[in-house]
Amino acid sequence: MSSGLLALLDDVVALTKLTAATLDDVTAQAAKVGAKTAGVVVDDAAVTPRYVTGLAAERELPIIGRIALGSLKNKLIFLLPIALLLSEFAPWAITPILTAGGLYLCFEGYEKVHSILAPHAPETAHAIAGAPVMDPKNLEDQKVAGAIRTDLVLSAEIMAIALANITAPGLAVQALVLAVVGIMVTAGVYGAVALIVKADDFGVSLALKGGSMTGRIGHGLVRGMPYFLKVLSFVGMIAMLWVGGGILIHGLNAFGLSAGEHLLHSIAETVQATVPEMLGGLFAWLATASVSAIVGLVAGALTALVVNGVVLPAWTAIKGAA
Repeated sequence: MSSGLLALLDDVVALTKLTAATLDDVTAQAAKVGAKTAGVVVDDAAVTPRYVTGLAAERELPIIGRIALGSLKNKLIFLLPIALLLSEFAPWAITPILTAGGLYLCFEGYEKVHSILAPHAPETAHAIAGAPVMDPKNLEDQKVAGAIRTDLVLSAEIMAIALANITAPGLAVQALVLAVVGIMVTAGVYGAVALIVKADDFGVSLALKGGSMTGRIGHGLVRGMPYFLKVLSFVGMIAMLWVGGGILIHGLNAFGLSAGEHLLHSIAETVQATVPEMLGGLFAWLATASVSAIVGLVAGALTALVVNGVVLPAWTAIKGAA
């Protein structure tokens, strides 16, 4: 009886150690993979605040909550099973899918650069006055649906990057890592977005309370948030080009075109040999990230030529014929 109990306790201890080791592995993998998705995450955080623009202040947090829930569904219900199926039955497809996603990021980044250099003409007052007035509930539903559709593309890229960087074996560990990354990214992005969109309201509250220090902080928040959002959007644009260009370079290397990968290594080694050792790693990263961003910009421009010059006209012609 006692020997059976001791054997059971040994099994429990062994299972506990195995579980702890697995959780440690999952946590380490999730942290490593999460860092790789930084560029897409920054862009996600930069894009989302626009979906609450023009809506009542009291609806901002509920709308962000709805978008966050939709994002979590995208990642855990739709994308995670697809990623696991690819990993199990078609691992060869991960790199092409990731490369296509990188090309999409380059295209989006280039479109943002183009909109800065050649901005569209603003809408006239007549056009705005003639626009149909939409019910607030329908407008909210429309914005939430649009945000979740945009999030699906970004979430797919996050999950593809995560899957490509998981080194731990086993389908269960991969599933746990993907789930942890999905939850961690969603909480981080939409928590940050909630803070961003309510920062000006918090600033107004501080300003109305009076007091020299709190009043100045409140006025500073109200005046500074538009500039902060512009900076965040710019950082998101650069991050898209950097991440997209890096994905393309690594993807081409996987297909046997290793010139870009060798160039990045040569630049990193040259910079590290030139600058002081303490700053070598930082400057090497900045140099390779800059080269990746330039590659991303060129790839995005070429993609835009194809999309706007061939794909969209062809699609319009097909729809017209149908």
